[in-house]
Amino acid sequence: MINAQKQAIDFTGIDFPSEITASLREMNVNTPTKIQAEAIPSILAGQDILASSQTGSGKTLAYLLPIISLTLKSGGRTLILTPTRELAMQVSDIVNKMAKKTKVFGVSIVGGQSFFKQNVRLKSNPAIIVGTPGRMIDHLNRGTIKLGDFRYLVLDEMDSMLDMGMKKQVDQLFQKMSKQTQVLMFSATVPGHILEISRQYLKNPKRIIIGSATKPAPEVEQKFLKIAQGSKYTELNNQLTAKEGTAIVFVTTKRSADRLTDKLIRNGHKADVIHGGLNQNKRSNVLAGFRAEKTRILVATDIAARGLDVTHIKYVFNYDLPMAAEDYLHRIGRTGRAGAKGEAISFVSPEENGRLRAIEKLIDKGESSPRESFKKKKNGPPRQDFGAQKKKRDVKKGDVKKKWHGDSGKRKNDFARKKRTAHR
Repeated sequence: MINAQKQAIDFTGIDFPSEITASLREMNVNTPTKIQAEAIPSILAGQDILASSQTGSGKTLAYLLPIISLTLKSGGRTLILTPTRELAMQVSDIVNKMAKKTKVFGVSIVGGQSFFKQNVRLKSNPAIIVGTPGRMIDHLNRGTIKLGDFRYLVLDEMDSMLDMGMKKQVDQLFQKMSKQTQVLMFSATVPGHILEISRQYLKNPKRIIIGSATKPAPEVEQKFLKIAQGSKYTELNNQLTAKEGTAIVFVTTKRSADRLTDKLIRNGHKADVIHGGLNQNKRSNVLAGFRAEKTRILVATDIAARGLDVTHIKYVFNYDLPMAAEDYLHRIGRTGRAGAKGEAISFVSPEENGRLRAIEKLIDKGESSPRESFKKKKNGPPRQDFGAQKKKRDVKKGDVKKKWHGDSGKRKNDFARKKRTAHR
């Protein structure tokens, strides 16, 4: 295991193809970050990697630069998996920017897009595919992609994919790849249980830790405001009115995001919303507007918490605290990127004190709390903000009369029909 403290002077000591060197010059990227200086030589040497480094530290180029170089020198194909569509498309754009002077190109394969158009892209035999696990499984089942000849597998934000219901899909994809596949895992946070799971995929990996994986970047100033749930909007509106610069506001549910955005717009703010309930074109347009600063405030669920690289974000508001402490670090990592200063303001209602304690435990002691523990405890915002998470009661055929008919005089079938409809 390496806890890196030293940093290379520049890229001249790394044997990159001339096309990559030219692209770096055009992008004015001359000096590797610490994660790049440690990871790139090891990847070029063929080692598996498990790397953790704070948000905004340059992890994407840490794996893309050596992968593109290896592809140019010796061929081979790469699969890069990300937990969100937005991150996949962002990484694919960087691939094509870095490799524009070469014949290497990448494509993004994510949900919400046409299968036909994606199939056309896949038939062009791209060297690098950046996708989300679910859509990659869809293509695998349709026979539109085969993974046996892929030499490299990257899990970007690997802790999210192995901890949030994607592990089964990752396993399916991994099993279709060669046993000689070089596996690279990168994330800002690697909880202990994820570290154990990662060993299923890695062969004698080089473990790289840059800084602390449980602390935010020093450029981010953190503030926690104890406040009643019903007073949060007034406080948010006042702060946004008093501040200048772009901001991202995190909430826990799609419904909360929509309602909060509507309120902000009615109060004269240039706001927009992004969450998993929007179609892909809408999500892409929202992000494009925010990147171009046509929108000042972006209200988002946690689909925007990981990997989103928008350098001008000055403020991150946690309107609701996240369900897992690690997600807090990813959220506030949307500001203070690449050495810039940022501010993270978190509103903490009495119902969220348990989540705050988990965040403090992670940052102060480096101890992680399982995501499930938040769901079991009643320490989140009031129920109206979490209606979508309410546990559904199953209606069993033999229980209809007993549970739903009662003494109301209404027909049991009507109750059962309504209950089934509510579950869809």
